[in-house]
Amino acid sequence: MTTHGFVLGKFMPPHNGHVFLCDFARNYADHLTILVCSLPDDPVDGKLRFDWMRELFPDCRVIHFSEVVPQEPSDHPEFWSIWRSIVRSAHPEPLDFVFASDAYGARLASEMDARFVPVDPLRQAVNISGTSVRANPYRHWHHLPAPVRAYFAQTVCVVGPESTGKSALVRNLASRFKTVGLAEYGRTHTDTFGTAVSAEDLCRIVRGHRSAEFAAKRNANRILVSDTDPLMTCVWADMLLGQRPECLLDTGPIADYYLLMDVDVPWVDDGTRYFPAHEDRSRFMSLCRAELERRGADYVLVRGDWQVRFEESVSAILTRFPWLEGG
Repeated sequence: MTTHGFVLGKFMPPHNGHVFLCDFARNYADHLTILVCSLPDDPVDGKLRFDWMRELFPDCRVIHFSEVVPQEPSDHPEFWSIWRSIVRSAHPEPLDFVFASDAYGARLASEMDARFVPVDPLRQAVNISGTSVRANPYRHWHHLPAPVRAYFAQTVCVVGPESTGKSALVRNLASRFKTVGLAEYGRTHTDTFGTAVSAEDLCRIVRGHRSAEFAAKRNANRILVSDTDPLMTCVWADMLLGQRPECLLDTGPIADYYLLMDVDVPWVDDGTRYFPAHEDRSRFMSLCRAELERRGADYVLVRGDWQVRFEESVSAILTRFPWLEGG
């Protein structure tokens, strides 16, 4: 006989406790329906939570319910009747099992003529709650699935003119904070296709960076350290083309924090660089600073030799993100 199970929750946000619950349920029942409930003023967007749950459980029927209804039995005398109708609408077939870690599951199962299956009610398998995650997601990072990590991860972007130590600094900072260091996608592009860059190439570079950032943030450890970003691709367009292609008119969201590298270090020709002249480097630097300020970016200027740059960058990051201390 084919069995049908049901899980109800806000998943605000989904964490490993929810994953344990739903993994248990989909192994116990042949078919599992997950109802993601949200209200308009929830601190984490309901549609986003619905998308996360669909990604985490692609073999389940995941449904989003966003109407404003009573949340507790004390809110309305017909509370259980209302929720019985909601569940039947989401799952019109007869239910065999209702899975929950909380006591409400027994009453909901009774309302649906189903059997209640308690799942880790003492939180011994996974001791975490959505309230704890929302209060401090970085403290509970190990309890967050990849798509939720991407939502909470902060981005530190190292920017500045060429030959200012950005690539090495990104690698060293990623090692220091035990996270992902994202290489400059523009460099990936020119290493592959050559240094003759057109407006169309810059658009491809922006698209490549955004895609790389999307993938990298899912594996980041609280922060993602990135080398350059579409904001700086705008400056490259100014330097290389003298104008910005249409694809750069909207570069999307900016990074949470920028480390702007000064040009007080020697220019080194590695075969892929463009602007050795002092006046060009100075202009590039001025354009970088102006772009950051125009966009209202949070940034700090970093000077000095390579070791000083690393030490100042670490200090700046820990000042900006104090919850990284001890991590």
